[in-house]
Amino acid sequence: MFRLLIVFLQVGIFSFGGGYAAIPFIEQLLIVRNEWMAYEEFVDIIAIAQMSPGPIAVNSATFVGFNLEKFLGALTATVGVLLLPSIISITLAKYFKEFKKSKYIRGLLKGLRPAVIGLIATAEISIGITAFVGYSKVVIAKNAIIAILIFVFLDIFNQHPIAAIFLSGVLGILLF
Repeated sequence: MFRLLIVFLQVGIFSFGGGYAAIPFIEQLLIVRNEWMAYEEFVDIIAIAQMSPGPIAVNSATFVGFNLEKFLGALTATVGVLLLPSIISITLAKYFKEFKKSKYIRGLLKGLRPAVIGLIATAEISIGITAFVGYSKVVIAKNAIIAILIFVFLDIFNQHPIAAIFLSGVLGILLF
């Protein structure tokens, strides 16, 4: 249980850029270093965490903790992922007006944006590749159709993500 807390304290403190940017780091800690789950299970947890209300890192921590140690594991992992960022956020909020005036802080934040984009792209590519390993070309084509339709639904028609999740589920039922 202590190891679970330490791992998710690390996830919480090093997850700059939000949940999607943290996915490669979470993957490294859970699959490579600790061997707590198979990659396919990790992808499923990320999908469920993304569809659930709330931040993806918190949802992932809760799901992983529960899978490993039931309720106490879920609680431990969730506290771990939230504790240090909460302390840092409260501290930064206290000094935000002073910080935002600094040209160094503004430059730092502008410099971090491309890194966050790279981290998110890495996570998406990694999950995308794994999501299709071992499937037939027909299944891959059906998944690609769903992905394209959801992209169009969200980006072109500006629909709500919850509607996209519902549509994706309906398309999955119809196509599979």
